[in-house]
Amino acid sequence: MARVRGYHIRLDYAALRATAVATDPFAHVVVPNFVPPATLRAVLADMPPLKKRGSFPADAVRPGPAAAALMEAMEGPDLRQAIAEKFDLDLTRSPTMLTVRGWTTDRDGHIHTDSTAKRVTVLLYLNPEGGAFGAHEGCLRLVRGPHDLEDYAVEVPPVNGTLLVFPNSPTSWHGHRTFEGQRYSMQLNYMTTGRKARSELRRHRLSAFLKQLTWAA
Repeated sequence: MARVRGYHIRLDYAALRATAVATDPFAHVVVPNFVPPATLRAVLADMPPLKKRGSFPADAVRPGPAAAALMEAMEGPDLRQAIAEKFDLDLTRSPTMLTVRGWTTDRDGHIHTDSTAKRVTVLLYLNPEGGAFGAHEGCLRLVRGPHDLEDYAVEVPPVNGTLLVFPNSPTSWHGHRTFEGQRYSMQLNYMTTGRKARSELRRHRLSAFLKQLTWAA
């Protein structure tokens, strides 16, 4: 349980531990409602209004107490231990990088694998269900190769506090169909080295700074 300025947040670690690792098309776990519904409503009300595409470092945004408590929990020891046990990994010395996304455009969603600086990717989706997400727009697909978004094994709607975790590999291809609009998510990465984590964070901070200049113009 994370606590920020008196706000307590509970996440469903029991469901994460009870969920078996799937292997098609690569090792991963999906945990719906990892953020319980009442907590999710409070978090969404506390999320900053990010109206630009791209990833923002957690310390570059100004969340309310519920969202701040969730960010703290994401980088906390309980989630680290549960993921390490789930995938039989030693994450003791892996630094973390937490970023937030709030807006998606037609430039997003192309099939890709994550940077080799990232050992494990953790995605937490914070949107209400329905609408375009119910029509499969903006739903993350775990695909079998770099060329065909329709050749997927799993589709993860970005809703209802759903958690997705997978160790990074050269074959962990993923992407989503085009979606334009609000699409809140938090991405946590356990990094390979402190140097690589710092380099990635510098890139995200520079991008966030430039976006802020655009907003102010």
